[in-house]
This record gives sequence, structure tokens and C-alpha cells, in this order.
Amino acid sequence: MAKKKTISLEGAVKTDAGLNYKGVIMETIVEKCEGCDRVVAFEGDNYCTTYAKPELKWVRGVCNFATHFRAEVDKAGKVKVNPLKASKRAARGR
Repeated sequence: MAKKKTISLEGAVKTDAGLNYKGVIMETIVEKCEGCDRVVAFEGDNYCTTYAKPELKWVRGVCNFATHFRAEVDKAGKVKVNPLKASKRAARGR
């Protein structure tokens, strides 16, 4: 069983633009981020510890950092695979 690291936003300062943490402005999470292990509460708001602008990670589908989602199965019943990776695997004989 892997150890779960506790991440604190110690030294962060809340500003009008968002949360300033180590020189990075972090925005609050979106609704789709609820339930993710990477979300940390700070002064009443929730922030993603991995990505500063969580809304952008959900634009093209599922966030690749999300711990509460799994790979989706398409209509044909197959898991979506990157075509470039699939061609490399086929070339190696896997």
C-alpha cells in the first residue's frame, strides 16, 4: 500500500487573482475536481495541488491528474488509446 503524502499550502497568500503559492497564482477547483485526492482546502476554498488552473485540464475531457476517474470506454467497448503509442507497440510486436 502506497503512502499518501499530505500536502499543505503553508506560506500561501490569498489575493484577488487567486492563491499565490511560491510565486504561482492558483485558481479554485471546478465542480468536476470534487473527490480528487489532489484537492486541498485553504481558507474556505479548494485548490488543486498539482495544477494551477484546473478548469483548463477538463477542456478536452477528463483531467489526466484526476484520481477519481478512470479511462473511459468508447462505444465499441474499447479503451481509448493514443494512435501514436498504438503504432509503436505494434511495431515492437506487443
